Amino acid sequence: MLDYARVCEKAARSGGAAVQSWVGRIDVREKGPADLVTQADLASQEAIRETLLRAFPDHSLLGEEQDPAAATPPQRTEYRWIADPLDGTTNFVHGVPHYSVSLALERHGELLVGAVYDPVRNECFTAIAGEGAWLDGRPIRTSNVRELSGALAAVGFPAKTPPDCPDLLVFLAALEPCQAIRRTGSTALNLCYLAAGRFDVYWSFSARIWDVAAGVLLVREAGGVVTSPDGGPFLLEQAQFLAAANGQLHARLRDLVRRVRL
Repeated sequence: MLDYARVCEKAARSGGAAVQSWVGRIDVREKGPADLVTQADLASQEAIRETLLRAFPDHSLLGEEQDPAAATPPQRTEYRWIADPLDGTTNFVHGVPHYSVSLALERHGELLVGAVYDPVRNECFTAIAGEGAWLDGRPIRTSNVRELSGALAAVGFPAKTPPDCPDLLVFLAALEPCQAIRRTGSTALNLCYLAAGRFDVYWSFSARIWDVAAGVLLVREAGGVVTSPDGGPFLLEQAQFLAAANGQLHARLRDLVRRVRL
């Protein structure tokens, strides 16, 4: 596990260096409505791929920027790395210094190690299943906030947000009971901030597997609770979740979601 964790952090940092090398000189294209991709995304994913497969050639990589036109998609192996090479592309494109590289390793659906690297702040969040979570080598824990009235919440919306979007409906319901709500533009960093006690609750009905794989492990290993929106087990492939710093606060969030007509 330590070897996996070491390579995971190294690959995430390599991706971050690739991202930063493209600051100020990118071209942008849409891969979907309001869903952007740049040379930085692609360069980061390639740097991650090279680092991982050099160390573990029998592993596979699922990346957000996988070529949908590829004649033969990569075969899934027992050990699969899940990467978001640039989480927060829209922020990056607009010069907003809040984005990250997210990477996790899973085996048979179980998350083993994860790393999220913020190349602007040079912060690296890491986790190993059963062993804990760290920020730049220092242990981190979720907050002890237990009521929504004291909670700083995070929310993320899909690229296009219709009026009946579940994320938006819960956001509107949470505006009054929560102390405050933030939308930062990086799902992975939202989860890291929850793990580090900076945020207290976070929900998403529109995330993708590469957005959340590393962050969910970080929250769990830092003492937080992550479930599916109905309160059942979190399902990695579906990637929808309710996350909170502790069980009591998660119950408060779950009660709020139940009252929203989704």
